[in-house]
Amino acid sequence: MSRSPNTYWNHNAAFHNEVVAHAAARGGRALDVGCGEGLLLERLAGVCDEVVGIELDPPSVERARSRLSGTPGARVLRADVLDPEPVDGLGTFQTVTCVAVLHHLPLEEGLERLAGLVAPGGRLIVVGLAANASAWDWIVSGVSVLPVRVASLWHHETPDIGVPVAQPRESLAEIRRAAARLLPGSRLRRRFYYRYTLVWDRRADEVREVDR
Repeated sequence: MSRSPNTYWNHNAAFHNEVVAHAAARGGRALDVGCGEGLLLERLAGVCDEVVGIELDPPSVERARSRLSGTPGARVLRADVLDPEPVDGLGTFQTVTCVAVLHHLPLEEGLERLAGLVAPGGRLIVVGLAANASAWDWIVSGVSVLPVRVASLWHHETPDIGVPVAQPRESLAEIRRAAARLLPGSRLRRRFYYRYTLVWDRRADEVREVDR
């Protein structure tokens, strides 16, 4: 399986096509929170008018900026998404993505912050990791080991791309409860590759102070 030398496949990139398809349906502006070295941001730039990446890790920021150099309408901001300055100045976005990053943040504060960056009629897409807590969590993880390994070999996985990683703290049940409370109408699904997806749409008629 041949690839461009500037791309790769891993358990996060496995969801990129799905995320990009969501964004393509909306166009406009897209924000990738915790954009790492910019692979998803580069793909979003192909379907959106403007893309912004937020990343706190300095080496990753430089790699993302190098990847996106020369891409019209794309920029990478070194910032903590929870810091009001300068994130508040970015406005809102038709698509907000957050891949393997939410578990680096305080769960409820992170969900509220991400939701606040979504424009009316826009969509938040989270691809996340959850901790195994229940017997069912461990069973699902256990039976997934072999097929995930086979898929990783088939796709020639690049597991380490040189960006910060962390172990998830909250279980899927905890994340589901927080999302139900903070993001009414959100859809959370357990997915392959030890991931879950959380999708939430802001109502088109919901206008907040920041949108006025």
